Amino acid sequence: MADIPCSSQTGHSDHRSYISSRSSQFITDFIQPVIVVHGGGAGSISKERSERVRLGVTKAALLGYNILKDGRSALDAVEEAVVSLEDDPEFNAGNGSVLNEDGQIEMDASIMEGKSLCTGAVSAVKSIANPIKLARLVMEKTNHCFLTDRGAACFAKSMGIPTVPGEKMMTERNIKRLKKEKAEKTNFLDDVDNNTGTVGAVALDKNGNLAYATSTGGIINKMVGRVGDSPCVGSGGYADNEIGAVSTTGHGESILRVNLARLVIFHLEQGKNPQEAADAALCYMKSRVKGLGGVIVIDRTGEWAARWTSVSMPWASAKQDKLHFGIVPGMVHITDIGKGKNPPFCI
Repeated sequence: MADIPCSSQTGHSDHRSYISSRSSQFITDFIQPVIVVHGGGAGSISKERSERVRLGVTKAALLGYNILKDGRSALDAVEEAVVSLEDDPEFNAGNGSVLNEDGQIEMDASIMEGKSLCTGAVSAVKSIANPIKLARLVMEKTNHCFLTDRGAACFAKSMGIPTVPGEKMMTERNIKRLKKEKAEKTNFLDDVDNNTGTVGAVALDKNGNLAYATSTGGIINKMVGRVGDSPCVGSGGYADNEIGAVSTTGHGESILRVNLARLVIFHLEQGKNPQEAADAALCYMKSRVKGLGGVIVIDRTGEWAARWTSVSMPWASAKQDKLHFGIVPGMVHITDIGKGKNPPFCI
């Protein structure tokens, strides 16, 4: 297997079987709540921007972790973590979404909880600040799993979700990037910096419930109506209490071709730990379809990993009052976030 440049925290390296289930009492007796977030796979990140990205992912992880420590659900934790990233213009989701070929924002998102395998997803949505909230409403307020475009907009209106004028969600940075892309006609797959990925989160709560959430603005200069992996369960993410939870980022078409999130889950089922499962799936995508990307993974015991083949992937995790953070291979920062400690995003 090829080396994968990444940073991770995986705990035990022993193999376990995920095929035979254990009692819920056994799991909850030993479980520690944990959350992992990512800010998308990307090319080189400038020193100035890396600090803003650090602030964004650590803040999102801490928000989700505090929800878990308050005894709330993994589903609540991943939703709020992703909302935080959607609200941050540094990330390609919500208010920081890139523009399509018509200079408009079209966003995709999905969310899933691992107890009942319920899921909700939306695609090609416009003028909504937080698509992940709409995705959760699809899961909880409809008999469907996936709504798109006009139907999603009508549903959002019926749920009282306010609309935001598209121009208010457009950042000057993304307007300039679209102009540059159109002028240079850059190939999406070759230029990783244009493929800024998604945002996402995975979490495990004190009751042993897993969840994932993934949200994106897609690819710069994409065709109108293009939908990537992020809203597609099994590609953009997956959660199953019996196995684990995954959120993916990277080149959407490649992720769709190999069903990346479910591929990671498959390797967990075969007895690999989260790092091994992530590496195996990412290596397969790279060798089979030449696709770059990244994944965050939590297994049902709370062991986790953040792995990627793109140049960088901002990520952060929180567990047992310790926050881990990284952007590039070999760089992991650890901060104590226990009682009385300053929030790490204020450091």
